[in-house]
Amino acid sequence: MNRKIIAAATAAITAAGLATAIALTPTATAGQTAPTVEDTQSAILAAMSRDLRISPEQAKRRLATEEAAATTDATLKTLLGSGYAGSWMDATGSTLTVAVTDGKHAEKVRALGAVPKTVARSAAQLDAAKAKLDAKATSAPKTVPGWYVDVTTNEVVVLSHKGGEAAAKAWAAKAGLSAARVRTSAENPRPFIDVIGGNSYSFGGSRCSVGFSVQGGFVTAGHCGGTGTRTSNPSGVVAGSSFPGNDYGWVRVDAGNTPRPLVNRYPGTVPVAGSQEAPVGAAVCRSGATTGWRCGTIQQKNATVNYPQGSVSGLTRTSACAQPGDSGGSWLAGDQAQGVTSGGSGNCTSGGTFYFQPLLEILSVYNLRLLTSGDNNPPTTTTTTTSGDNNPPGGTWAPYTSYSIGSQVTYGGASYRALQAHTSLPGWEPPNVPALWQRV
Repeated sequence: MNRKIIAAATAAITAAGLATAIALTPTATAGQTAPTVEDTQSAILAAMSRDLRISPEQAKRRLATEEAAATTDATLKTLLGSGYAGSWMDATGSTLTVAVTDGKHAEKVRALGAVPKTVARSAAQLDAAKAKLDAKATSAPKTVPGWYVDVTTNEVVVLSHKGGEAAAKAWAAKAGLSAARVRTSAENPRPFIDVIGGNSYSFGGSRCSVGFSVQGGFVTAGHCGGTGTRTSNPSGVVAGSSFPGNDYGWVRVDAGNTPRPLVNRYPGTVPVAGSQEAPVGAAVCRSGATTGWRCGTIQQKNATVNYPQGSVSGLTRTSACAQPGDSGGSWLAGDQAQGVTSGGSGNCTSGGTFYFQPLLEILSVYNLRLLTSGDNNPPTTTTTTTSGDNNPPGGTWAPYTSYSIGSQVTYGGASYRALQAHTSLPGWEPPNVPALWQRV
């Protein structure tokens, strides 16, 4: 059955503080076993609430605003052409800023409810400048873990371990980018591999995560098996793979394995409705077997990372944590597919910086079609979306139950006290929503 969700996102996103109301009308169609729209939204909001440390209501408003902002950004990108210099959301996810190279474009930006900022370099110029560094990736100092375009400062940034800043600056200058900004960083990125992912698959004695279902198979990380590698659970063959340089690949599954437009959210699934690219600053969530469903924000795009195996360019830099075991897994902004887990520096205890390979590039390179919940007769899969280890633990907490402030429940062997009055929903388990529950 088709369901249309219509949400009004009201956000103060003009320089003068004018409130702009934008109607959102995403449509999703799910199969018999797909969760309801309400269940899916509650799970996404719960994860955002937990990881961004905001209330479920704040998460709901932020998600609606950012969906509208993504559409606005795409429109302005087309309207401004070579005058477009990137965009970003503020820390609260309420204000979209669009950079332009000529003040004459400012009114076009304001007309669509965003804040204009005049800068020196266009997005194309920044990308061209970064391409000079990409061309010299093999000669980068070992103390340089990566580099990226920072649209918020209109610069190309080179990361360097402490003590290696001079070498990083010299390398950038030799590559033809003397104006690159060098930032000290403790990052030590590595691919997340040799683990069980969201919908896991095995290859050559190792396992990784299914990213997103496409016609005939699924996309994943390139470091999760080279072209021609046989896979199992689901069975298939890696039909294309690129790593390093890029970090993408796709698996053509054997007959009997039917891809579905769903992502494991531990527990349950989230339907994939499309692939609208989210802007810098937007909230994003990812799925992986090691750390489950985690959320953060998009920090920068077009980042290059120096892994031990070589550099990878065109990645998106985020704060959504991941750990070994999450490689190849899915990244979504709401119900919009964004990319697959590449690697990172840090973990879900101490935090860090984490990267995903954008999805649109994968679809374009291999001429693939993303399966979405709006497809007619959505297919089903013969592989499981959750294992027994991921079933929710027992306790007195239950969904669809009204809890008042101070109510106490147990869940997973621990006790929790309600911080806000609310009616619980699937995905709002006490450990997942710190804005609602405090462990006692």
